[in-house]
Parts: sequence; structure tokens; C-alpha cells
Amino acid sequence: MESQAIVIASVGALGVGAQWIAWRTGWPAIVLMLAAGFIAGPVTGFIDPKSAFGEMLDPMISVGVALILFEGGLSLDLRELRHSGGAVWRLATIGVLVGWALGALAGFYIAGLVWPVAILFGGILIVTGPTVVIPLLRQSNIQTRPNSILKWEGIVNDPTGALCAVIAYEYFYRLNENPGATVFDVVPPLILAAIIAGLVGYAAARVIVYLFPRGAIPEFLKVPVLVTAVIAVFVGTNQIEHEAGLVAVTVMGITLANRDVSSMRSIHPFKENIAVLLVSGIFILLASSLKWEDLGYLTTSLRPLLFLLALLFLVRPITVLVSLLGTSVPWNERLFIAWIAPRGIVLVAICGLFALRLEDLGIVGGQLLIGLSFAVVVATVIAHGFTIGIVAKLLGVKGTSRPGLLIVGSTPWTIALAKEMQALKTPVMIVDQSWQRLSAARREGLPFYHGEILNEATEHNLDLAPFQVLVAATDNEAYNALVCNEFAHEIGRDSVYQLGENVLEDNRHALPEGIRGRALFEAGYGVSDVNDKQKQGWVFKKTKLSDEFDYEDARERLPDSATMLLLVRHDGTLRFFTHAARPEPRAGDIIITFAPPQVRAAEEKAPDRAPKPQAG
Repeated sequence: MESQAIVIASVGALGVGAQWIAWRTGWPAIVLMLAAGFIAGPVTGFIDPKSAFGEMLDPMISVGVALILFEGGLSLDLRELRHSGGAVWRLATIGVLVGWALGALAGFYIAGLVWPVAILFGGILIVTGPTVVIPLLRQSNIQTRPNSILKWEGIVNDPTGALCAVIAYEYFYRLNENPGATVFDVVPPLILAAIIAGLVGYAAARVIVYLFPRGAIPEFLKVPVLVTAVIAVFVGTNQIEHEAGLVAVTVMGITLANRDVSSMRSIHPFKENIAVLLVSGIFILLASSLKWEDLGYLTTSLRPLLFLLALLFLVRPITVLVSLLGTSVPWNERLFIAWIAPRGIVLVAICGLFALRLEDLGIVGGQLLIGLSFAVVVATVIAHGFTIGIVAKLLGVKGTSRPGLLIVGSTPWTIALAKEMQALKTPVMIVDQSWQRLSAARREGLPFYHGEILNEATEHNLDLAPFQVLVAATDNEAYNALVCNEFAHEIGRDSVYQLGENVLEDNRHALPEGIRGRALFEAGYGVSDVNDKQKQGWVFKKTKLSDEFDYEDARERLPDSATMLLLVRHDGTLRFFTHAARPEPRAGDIIITFAPPQVRAAEEKAPDRAPKPQAG
């Protein structure tokens, strides 16, 4: 028991630690997790999951994979398919068949696997790892359509790949029992089982949609009930057919994501956190379970290397290009999608599971799947993870590279701020539900969105990906706090700002700090303060710092009443001055200041002892 506790603690520390290093360095997390698990397992022998957990290891991993797929399904909104539905459908049908056939041929003729193993492995290879694809897409800022296609393909094809492996396994299992069995004896029952499993997942989701809004489940039990329901659906449908539970939980997640259930918003942070923990834990466990003999095949022959090259440069590109023939997807996006196909947790987990089952059937070469699956993961993650940004840029599918500013509320002050930021080539968008208030933004030629920012439809009509900072500056400070609280999870608590210091005259907080954004300006100006100053003629101005002209020099040039709002780094990163924190100015930064109108006259009379700041 004590050794199991040590393994659990070590797996958690290694997994989360690898994720943290990936965040700090920008390296693919799965590569670091693989390295950590490999060092902890076969290299040092510190962790031996099979010895610690015994027969419980496979069920633990299976349930973890089910929860990961359910979480992935929760991120899929069917409205996204209005731009990419045809491409996703083709990749999930034509792409599956073509990819399976090509993968099996490559496995037999290049990797040297026997036909049963090659066919089963070819089916598993159609998965494209949502736990790897989605973070890569988020990190690389890819345009909406290729982003959506790759995300949907990753989620949909994970259970499909598992089902293909089940079909192959069941065929060879029944062939072993009855040499006269045909494909038609195996495939129809399995497809029927998958359909039944999908219907069970759909029904379970509809029950939750019915119960949650009606108060049948108390708030504190909603997450436990949901997780328990997912596990129960997975285990129950697996009794119908092996791995049919993966289909059920994916359908369950997609159904919940596309139903209007207000409770799901509060569940999202938990499900994302548990997904990170599960991905970290499962991959560390699988990597540390490797044995040196599993890797012998990879080091004693050129076949695995040639197989990986064929997978990267032949199997995937041909699969995608054949699948997308005749679609409206532009060729540059097709080529990008054809290159990006990193594999992850599900591939390794399913290969580990079926390698043992193939051995039980007496099929030679089943054990090769373990080492080969890890090789595929490492090769694809490194190849695609480290080149996705370069390839996206070359093919013209990369979104804007500079961090954008989303401004909620169209007022004279926000329009002036938006013009200043647009002049610095910072992507900016003004959002307001009043067409009349947006008229000034339209006259100035500023990007705008007419609608309620808190409306769920806005998430699908407005691409929020380019915007890493939000400023809520409507006339209602409580509404500003609500907007900041709503977007804090998506954008980051440290990147949502609003006007107002949140302190009443008796030093009490007007609103709890946890539900509002950071207060703009060191002076904590409120909405009425900036509006009044705007009417008095206050303006925004730019000051560029250098080694010869630093922050103190800039401060001296400004009148005492002027206040600094933010600085813009050379890469476009925005750092705001707030009542609680001041960013550290550096040479090359541009400081945006809100100052009275006489500052321009003062600048004209300033001595020439230092380079003149740029005036805005």
C-alpha cells in the first residue's frame, strides 16, 4: 500500500512538473512527460506501475482515457461545423478507410509486422490525439477553419480508431475459434454495438440535461454525479462490446456540449483540470511501464525508422488529400491538415491493451506494438509540435501573431484607446450591444462587433482567439465585473481589466475581488472619471523608451496629473499599470499615457537633452 502511494505521488509530481516545464519553455508537454516516465521507469526503475497496481492498471488507464474523451467531447460545438462539417465528415469516413488501409500496408511491407498485427495497428493509427492536437493548436494560433477541422477530427477519430482495433481483434479472435469466419460475420454486430453504445451515451446526457436545471441535483453534487455517470456509461457499454464505451462517452460529451445547460459552465474549469491530471498521470504510467525488451525492435533494425517516415510523409498526406478532394477547403489548408497529425494517449493505451490480447491469441509480433506506438507518438509529436508554427506561417494559415485587445463598451474613451492601439498594430475589437453607441467606432473605421458579449451565440459568431487581453469599460461597473468574471477562465484572471478601484469611501470593497477584473490605472479611475477627463480634452500619448531615455525620463516629461495606462513590449505583449501592480518598463517598450491636453504644449517646450518621445 505504501509503495502504491509513493507511485501515485511520483506520477502526479512528474506529470504536473512536465506540464509546467512545457508551459515555461513552449516545448510539447507530451515529449517531456514521455522523457520523465521513461527515466522514472526503465532507466532508473524508480516506478514500476505493473508491480504497484497489478491487474488494476489496465482498468485505471481505460477509465482515464474515457474521461479524457468525454472532456474532449464537451469542447465540441456542432455550430462550428457550419464552416468545416463537410471536411470533418469526409475525414471521419473516407479518411478512416484510406488511413486504415495505408497504415496496414505500411505496417506489413515496411515495419515487417505480420498481417493481423499490421491490420490492427493500421486501425489504431487513424487516431490523431486530441490531448496533443488541441494544446498545439491553442499554442500556435491557427486560423479558425483548419483549427476546427483538426480539433473535430482528433475527438471523433479517437473512438473510431478504438472501434477499428476492436473490429480487427474480434475478427482474428473469431477466426482463431472458427477458421471459416468472414469479415461480414464480425463487422455488422460490432457496428450495431457501437450504435447502441452511442444511443446509451446520448440518453445519459439527456437525463443529465433534464435533471440539472430542475434542481434535482444540488450544486455541490453535480460534478461528482457527472463523473460517476460517465464512468458508469463507459463500463456499462463496454459490457456490450470491448471499447464500445469510448463511443458512448464521446457522444455523451458532444450531446451535453450542444444543450443549453447553464450548470455546465461551472463544470468546465473542473473538467479541464481533471483532464490535465489524467493526461499527465496516464502518460507517465504508460511511459514508465516500458521494458527494455519492448524497445529492442526499434534499435536493431531500420524498418521502424522507415515506417515512421512513411507515416509522416505518405500515409497521412495521402489520406487527407484523398479525403478532401472536391471540398471547398483551400489547398493551403489541406496541405497544413495533411501535415499535422500528432498521436497521443489513446494510441499508446489501446496498443498496450491489444498487444496483450494478441499474445493471448498466439499471434507473433503483438508485443512489438508497445514500443512502436511510443515511437509513433515521439516522432509525430516532435515533428509536428516543433514545426506547426513554421508550416502554418509558410502556408498562410496562422492567425495574428500579436496579442489582441478586446474592449467591451463603446464610449469616447474606449474609441480613443482603440485608435491608439490600432496605430501600434495591436489587433483590437470593440464589442457593444447598442448599434447607436457603435456608430462612432464605425465612423473611425475600427473593428467592432454588435451583440451582447455574454450571449452564448457570441462565442460562435466572434472569433475570440486573437484576443489575449480584455478591458471592460461600459458605463456599468457591476456589468464590467460580470464580463471580467465570465472571461477570466478563458483569457486568464491576470488578463481581464476594468475601470474602477473597487473601494468605497469607508474603505470597504464594493465587489468581491474574486469576481471582478483588475482595476486599470494606478489611481484606480472609474468609468465616470475617464469620461469626465475625456470631455475635458484628455488624450492618449505614446512614449518609446530606450537605453538613453528611460522610464524616469518619461515620467519627468509628463505633468503630475498624467497617468500611465499600459506599456507595449516589442513583441506586442500588453502590460497594464493597475492600482495593485506596476509592470517593469524596459528599453524598447512603448508607454501609453492618459494625460491632460497641455501635455502637448509642454512637450514642444521640452529641452533637447534626450530623444523626444513619440507624440500620439
